[in-house]
Amino acid sequence: MSGGHRLGRRFGWLWGAYGTSALGTWLAFGALPLIAIQVLHAGPAEVAALSSAGAAVGAVVAVPLGPWVEFRRKRPVLIGMDLVRCAALLTVPAAFALGVLTFVQLLLVSVVVAAADITFRAASGAYLKTLLPAEDLLVANARFESTAWTTTIIGPPLGGAAIGLLGPVATVVADAVSYLLSALGIRAMGGPEPRPERREAARLRAGDLLDGWRYVLADATLRPLLFNAALFNGLVMAAGPLLAVLMLGRLGFAPWQYGLAFAVPSIGGLLGSRLARPLVARFGQREVLVGAGALRALWPVGLAFLGPGTGGLLLVMGVEFGLILCCGVFNPVCATYRLERTPADRVARTLSAWAVTTKASTAFLTAVWGVLGAVLGPRTAIGLAGVLLLATPLLLPRRAAARDSEREPGPEPEPAPNRA
Repeated sequence: MSGGHRLGRRFGWLWGAYGTSALGTWLAFGALPLIAIQVLHAGPAEVAALSSAGAAVGAVVAVPLGPWVEFRRKRPVLIGMDLVRCAALLTVPAAFALGVLTFVQLLLVSVVVAAADITFRAASGAYLKTLLPAEDLLVANARFESTAWTTTIIGPPLGGAAIGLLGPVATVVADAVSYLLSALGIRAMGGPEPRPERREAARLRAGDLLDGWRYVLADATLRPLLFNAALFNGLVMAAGPLLAVLMLGRLGFAPWQYGLAFAVPSIGGLLGSRLARPLVARFGQREVLVGAGALRALWPVGLAFLGPGTGGLLLVMGVEFGLILCCGVFNPVCATYRLERTPADRVARTLSAWAVTTKASTAFLTAVWGVLGAVLGPRTAIGLAGVLLLATPLLLPRRAAARDSEREPGPEPEPAPNRA
């Protein structure tokens, strides 16, 4: 995955920490809902709340953390968020061992983990921008993307085997340990990190909470990218539970077939992340951004025609492979463009606002599509999501607007301390 391009020892530690925590997350994928079902005998409404409400409340909790992170050294924040996630997850096996585990505790853990995850992502993006020169950002983001898809391929099967042998609580412990190892890896990076400058007013003001959104909405290319990400991610994720109901219920696919249908196509993410840099070098950053962003929207509508048997399984694998391949190209290019477009003193707030928006929209659309699936049926609701996804390329930045925005100055910088 390195492609012969070395990014230094400190990036290597950061990359290794990311891979370790990502693998732990996929090992424990679905563990909290499974604990709620098997241990606490939770019903469908409670399980849905654990998945959607936990993420939504976590996004709200993370809103003030973006401005807080902006004016602090990022490496201690990264270590702190890893330790917070580790501690929150370890309360689950501790409560289970003592026989005092409750659904409310699972919900609180999901909220804390979601908020810490958003904060970690914001701090890591800001730290990466200061760690590497601009010409290396695409290489770094492509490696993160490749690692994400690698852990997606190997994590769930290993986690499923661990759940079968040891139970879901064991995978939660593994996830917690992965965050601890990630914190140790980030601490081992070493090296200096200058303290960011901040205005004299140390107290966080209410208006500061909206700084990230102000910057994104004022930018002619970041604004449509945010809207596109919120709608695209939300619709894709909202159709996921309905697809599980359709495949495992009405169409009679075995659980191993369902897992295979999504694990094998993840290879497309590896391929796409490898293609991102050569494609940008040949066609240009914005052309690849718009092209891959449009192509990824064409695939999901095919899931509405899913049928039983081998043909249906191959259809799902083909659709998912095409979708993930395009996402594997789009994601690192988009992440790099976003970092390049955002000044260093605004990255944490911008990325925090971005993550809060996409997580909140995903939680909302997942809840809405759950209702639609109950009223219209899962196949019709999946098809409706696919049709709406066909319109998401309209929210991508237009090439003319992107060129004009490059010639225009960015949003005004913050007032200096003596003019705050």
